[in-house]
Amino acid sequence: MKTLLAGDHFVRNELLAEKLSALPGASFEFTELTLPWPLTPYGRVAEVDEASDVEDALIEVLPGIELVVTQMGPFTERVLEAAPDLRFLVCCRGGPVNVNVPAATKRGVQVASTPGRNAGAAAEHAIALMMGALRKLPQLQRTLEQGEWRSDLYAYDECGGELDGSTVGLIGYGAIGSRVARVMLAFGAHVLVADPILDATAPPQGIEVVELDELLRRSDVVSLHARLTDDTRNMIGAEQIARMPRGAVLVNSARGGLLDYDATVDALESGQLGAAAFDVFPVEPVPKGSRLLTAPNVVMTPHLAGATRQTAHRAAGLAAKAVADFLT
Repeated sequence: MKTLLAGDHFVRNELLAEKLSALPGASFEFTELTLPWPLTPYGRVAEVDEASDVEDALIEVLPGIELVVTQMGPFTERVLEAAPDLRFLVCCRGGPVNVNVPAATKRGVQVASTPGRNAGAAAEHAIALMMGALRKLPQLQRTLEQGEWRSDLYAYDECGGELDGSTVGLIGYGAIGSRVARVMLAFGAHVLVADPILDATAPPQGIEVVELDELLRRSDVVSLHARLTDDTRNMIGAEQIARMPRGAVLVNSARGGLLDYDATVDALESGQLGAAAFDVFPVEPVPKGSRLLTAPNVVMTPHLAGATRQTAHRAAGLAAKAVADFLT
């Protein structure tokens, strides 16, 4: 089968080739194209999101290709028009956001993705952000870098909190949120979950399922793990933050569009929020002059929650499984 491997500098073509070549009874004729992500940021390309701007490069190599495995390839209507032989397209992402799925379906192209590929990495990163915000780790490191030994930060009014005995509210209980919940229980936290797909009468063991308003009112720490949809966009704003206990911690490692960041900075500056931690932002990269860059008690990372080598290997393995399922 004539196969295009359109990997990048994270999910590398060599990983994809290794996993596909190991499929029993399968035979592939590989063409390889290395996309520039993450050395070059992704963005919107024509009608698809979060893609590398390489439409022309794809169009050049797609004639005769029957199978494509990619992560950031922009499979727009224009690109799909240039692939008359394409039968199956695997996107190594949680969902095929960089694929015009209706256009693919119209042309008889089946589309698959690799949900769960980065769930472990993203859950661990969310927990790291949470703990970094609770214990004010960035600020503490800066004191040492500046040659200070701030033992006065041991004072009651200055020191951070801990998870043991705290109430942690998780908005979303999918592959990532459920992993975070298990770790929170192991730390001794009481875990609340708000997720419309969960049955409050039969919650997962050790977890209390509540409505969003109740979760906000009761949680010392709130962590976002919802998908970004029309219903969840800006779901946490000034009104919702005001319902949280004063001094609570807010974490967003899901999608920037879930949260009103101006309202969050206002709450940090007023003390309504004790700390916040972010891996995702409304505009990426964060613009120079953003209020986030000078807000107090913030931990930030540049959208790297899923960035582990295990995630790359897992994505390639899940893509190969999708191909095997298609072939059989």
